[in-house]
Amino acid sequence: MPRYFIKLAYNGIKFHGWQIQDNADTVQGELNKGLSLLLGEEIKTTGCGRTDAGVNASEFFAHFDASKLIDNLVYKLNSLLPNEIVIDSVFDVDKDAHSRFDAKARTYHYFFHTKPNPFLGEFSYYIPSKLDIDLMNQAAQLLLDVTDFTSFSKIHTETYTNNCKVVLAEIKEKEAGQYKFEIIADRFLRNMVRAIMGTLIDVGKNRLTLDEFKKVIESKDRQNAGKSVDGNALFLAKVAYDYI
Repeated sequence: MPRYFIKLAYNGIKFHGWQIQDNADTVQGELNKGLSLLLGEEIKTTGCGRTDAGVNASEFFAHFDASKLIDNLVYKLNSLLPNEIVIDSVFDVDKDAHSRFDAKARTYHYFFHTKPNPFLGEFSYYIPSKLDIDLMNQAAQLLLDVTDFTSFSKIHTETYTNNCKVVLAEIKEKEAGQYKFEIIADRFLRNMVRAIMGTLIDVGKNRLTLDEFKKVIESKDRQNAGKSVDGNALFLAKVAYDYI
């Protein structure tokens, strides 16, 4: 049976994450229903990752198998799905292509601001205090030398390893008082970016020194890291493949 990739974006605020769940609205659940209805057969998508409840994706990929596509599938699917989900394209791939396992890197963005702004609340985390951004960036650079990210992982997950390779982690000021944290890695653990961001904020508030930040990492204990920040300001921004 032919295999297809679907490229989409979604506002996660009304969904309980990507992955399908009983008695909860999810992006995967909506996508499966829409594709199944339009294609006339049961469609089960596999996503490139598992974003948590409330988390957004400005670029997301999933794959699915289907006997055939229909004309104007993207248009019809966008007309059927909730407005919070937008399909960019659907294209055929090799029958062994896998949206999750073939991904070479993933990029996440976390937006936050330190100056009150009535227009940023939905997609940016407000921190009503001064932050030492330079010190936060020094701490972020330490992540490039880390292998085991257990300290920033949700506990009791089903992952076989907590090892990840971070190749970029930095905070940049977009406008006065508005910032974007960008992090790129081969894979991410559940809650990882939100936990890292919460711990970096502790550094920025001078609650943690760089040495203490290192000790948090080395402890491999989630309880030693900062709190997880809100998911609404987190975006899966890019997923890299060799063939896309």
